[in-house]
Amino acid sequence: MNVPLQIIFRNMEPSPGLEAVVRRRTDQLNRFCDHVMGCQMVIDIPHKHHHHGNQYHVRLNLTVRGEELVVNREPAGHSATHDLEAAVGQAFDTAGRLLEEYVRRRRKDVMVHAGPPHSKVRLVLPGQDHEFLETADGREGYFHRHSLVGADFDAWCRGPR
Repeated sequence: MNVPLQIIFRNMEPSPGLEAVVRRRTDQLNRFCDHVMGCQMVIDIPHKHHHHGNQYHVRLNLTVRGEELVVNREPAGHSATHDLEAAVGQAFDTAGRLLEEYVRRRRKDVMVHAGPPHSKVRLVLPGQDHEFLETADGREGYFHRHSLVGADFDAWCRGPR
């Protein structure tokens, strides 16, 4: 799918080399996720600093199904904004991470955590408020009356096995 791309240069001359970089990076994002419906890159020099060099403001807007992902690289917060290609690269790197997160949300991917290790009661101490457990791999653990939620400790520990 060919993503509609708009590149806007403000307060500076358009750069064919930079346009090629933006087009290549946009294609990479589109290959990663086919939900990208549009891309707008705004490259701006808000103030021209002749003594300290130019600081660039880069804004990337990605339109995807149901959302708009926005990345801003402003001069005050990012030291790499003195290097225009680095600022554009950082914006696309961040957009890639946002797109990954978007894809996970759309797929409803959920991290699966391993359940608690199963164990059996190893030692029953009559009249006590605790038991000793043993896991399948031989480790021992301590189990107190207050560790059991929603069940009767005496019935659970001393019930039929």
